Amino acid sequence: MKHPVSTVMSKYWSIVVVFALTPLLLYAALLILPTFDDWTSLTRPSFEPLFTKKTFLFFGYHWRPFDAIIGYILGLNPQLLFPTFNHFLVVFGHVACAVLVYRLLSTLEYSRFSVNVATAFYFIAPATMATVLAVDSMNQTYALLWGMVSFLFYLKPTRRGKYLIWGLIVFIAALCKENGLMWALICPVLAYGYDFIDKKTLKKDLLIGIAVLALYAIAILVFPKEITIHPEYVPDHMKVVRNCVKFLFISFVTFDYVWLLHQPHRNLILAAITLLLSLPFLYFVFIRHIKVFVTKKMVCTILCLVIAVSPHILTVFSMMHTYAGLPFIAILMAQGTNEYTKNSRPFLLSFLLFILTSLCIDVHLWYLSWQSGLVGKEMAKEAIKKTHNPVNHVYVIIIEEEYEKLSSFCVIPYEAFGWGLASQYETNYQWPQDFQDTTIERSADAVRKAQELGRLTLKDKKYDCVWIVNHSHIDVLK
Repeated sequence: MKHPVSTVMSKYWSIVVVFALTPLLLYAALLILPTFDDWTSLTRPSFEPLFTKKTFLFFGYHWRPFDAIIGYILGLNPQLLFPTFNHFLVVFGHVACAVLVYRLLSTLEYSRFSVNVATAFYFIAPATMATVLAVDSMNQTYALLWGMVSFLFYLKPTRRGKYLIWGLIVFIAALCKENGLMWALICPVLAYGYDFIDKKTLKKDLLIGIAVLALYAIAILVFPKEITIHPEYVPDHMKVVRNCVKFLFISFVTFDYVWLLHQPHRNLILAAITLLLSLPFLYFVFIRHIKVFVTKKMVCTILCLVIAVSPHILTVFSMMHTYAGLPFIAILMAQGTNEYTKNSRPFLLSFLLFILTSLCIDVHLWYLSWQSGLVGKEMAKEAIKKTHNPVNHVYVIIIEEEYEKLSSFCVIPYEAFGWGLASQYETNYQWPQDFQDTTIERSADAVRKAQELGRLTLKDKKYDCVWIVNHSHIDVLK
């Protein structure tokens, strides 16, 4: 007779691994400081009243009231809560998503072994790190969490109010982040692929899903709003093609993209090593038994994957946006892994190599994220020290960098600085009160041009001082 502990480990070893790694993941995440969008999103400390148009209705590019609630809570004690509370919520959400992936794969009736392998992949995959390590990514995490909850509820036997509650859960996912709305279409398509519903029910439920999408659009049109369309969000053909390539590589090919794509950190040998170590596992899963993917289940799963990431592919796609599609990658992985057992030694060896490689990449990505946060903090401290006395209005002149950022790992110094906003955190939001920034092109005499522009700006008496940002250094004109 098997010991109860060994039985639990055999059935749920991936969940055991998830909970065992969670304290380490949380500790690592808590060391990361805000950068880039963290300073400007609604999940930063807010000192406005909770119920305002800006926080609870469509404002700017988004309609994300749950972000606004978090910002209000952070504003009660920013030095204590920001970004600690953010990181706790993101890590907790990622752990909950891993448990839901396990439940989802079990519901789809994959073997216990493949369910565990796919769940472990989901939790530690480098493709999750841009979300898990980011301060402001709780919207991404909880949109997926509520999306998976909506699917598991959708599969419950028909009863009064089922579609109303399902639509409400999808709407909650959408109010976390807009791509959560896609579960209104994903749920019936995935259920049909796995024969939980027939074609007639699929057609009916897709119409209901489209009605949920329409209700969301009508709400935006009817409620007060202030919509600003940023040029980055405007789709065009070449952008969509580039985003599709990014999506395919980041989602399906595991290696350290920083060493490949970010010029200051480029190391093609290390990038190649991480790729070679992960390829055997990807071969066993996706290539060796490729015929198992030619089924109705897989066609519907791939369609759901496309639906899930389509809002990002059409607008802005970065490494963090793979998160919305990762449960479907896990389903594909479970399908490919279903051909193996825990006694398949070559497969297990490839899986072990994959896990070790992924963990090494994860540590590298964490280190870069940690460094980016430190850069922003040091720049803020330098600006405050050189300014000497509190000021209210600051004009920030930024000399453009030679290199672009790579996701939230390798952030441009002035973006880690938050265009000056990081200094507010260092003064516990006492000063400065507001900023105006401009960017000038980097050149041999860029510093001179910035100083001339700064002196002209100070003559207008509109600003108390000028901060000139050159790489990670700050010069102050008063």
